[in-house]
Amino acid sequence: MSKKRILIFASGCGSNAEAIHEATVNGTVNGTVVGVICDHADAQVLGRAARWGVPATVLELKSFENKDAFNEAILKAAESYKPDLICLAGYMRICGENLIHAFPNKILNIHPALLPSFRGLHAQRQAVEAGVKVAGCTVHFVGTGLDDGPIITQVAVPVYDDDTEETLSDRILQQEHPAYVRAVTAFCADQLKIEGHHVSGMHGRK
Repeated sequence: MSKKRILIFASGCGSNAEAIHEATVNGTVNGTVVGVICDHADAQVLGRAARWGVPATVLELKSFENKDAFNEAILKAAESYKPDLICLAGYMRICGENLIHAFPNKILNIHPALLPSFRGLHAQRQAVEAGVKVAGCTVHFVGTGLDDGPIITQVAVPVYDDDTEETLSDRILQQEHPAYVRAVTAFCADQLKIEGHHVSGMHGRK
């Protein structure tokens, strides 16, 4: 089976991107990171891409006349990498519908909550404020709604009485990296099957 071409979208540090890249290098994932698209010129992930020897494209919204023009540029950039899979790794923008339609069921995201609870920004803060006893992370396919695509895998973590947004975020992040790698591994092995809103193919993957 030929290796999948993986394109990373990121806005910041890129720790999930690092985990995915490392998994391609050590052979866990049958894929290769072929590029990074970033919407902040000063993001740390660009340094990671340089270290990996992987090309990066920086497209900042402020450089475009409007959001439609920005989304069109993002799509053209993505298409230029000819990806089999796009991984959103701390990408802090909602993908344009043009991108989602161009790559159906080929865009993955990781969200720091147990979806469908706590969608959108500051999910960890939402969880703390809601007083839930269990939080976690979700890897899912990207749909046209906010964090509403079919769920691939979830990992739960406890929420303690003295947790803050920061402490809960740190605990969830420890689970994000392996969860994302497991999902990407399954995708690149052609094991994931989508029927309606249900994804199968992750059973028994640890």
